[in-house]
Amino acid sequence: MTLLEFNSHLSSVSKVLKPFALRLTKDVDDAKDLLQETLIKAYTNREKFSDGTNLKAWMYTIMKNTFITNYQRLARKKTFVDSTDNLHFINAPNYVTHNEGLSSFIMADIRKVMDQLDETLRMPFEMFYRGFKYHEISDKLSIPIGTVKNRIHIARKEMQSQLGVYR
Repeated sequence: MTLLEFNSHLSSVSKVLKPFALRLTKDVDDAKDLLQETLIKAYTNREKFSDGTNLKAWMYTIMKNTFITNYQRLARKKTFVDSTDNLHFINAPNYVTHNEGLSSFIMADIRKVMDQLDETLRMPFEMFYRGFKYHEISDKLSIPIGTVKNRIHIARKEMQSQLGVYR
């Protein structure tokens, strides 16, 4: 394929790539930049394109890979590394700590409601909560497995009604 033919095919395919670039970037200006960068890469690497293959698919692949590379580069830029002795990672997603205060309040409320349950409902529910299987609870409490399932279900329903604030 001659340079003139390649340029002609490139300009016809670029019209089809615009909506794809917009879908990836979700911004008109960024889509234009991505399209331009894709066309430059395709033009500079035209010797790697094999005659008879699908130029549009080749261009879509270049655009997708360019977008991914730019996205990863941007994500790395947003992470600030403190060069002091402490080496704090600011804005790094792997080093984010969450406030656990709310969950401790919720667990205290759950525990309070569980303690108010009737003993026949509370024991199977607590055992199930701690990881016991239905048949293990049945054996330990010497009650049928159907009764275990029923009591756990009733305990859940009762707790849900009393903890409706957390819905």
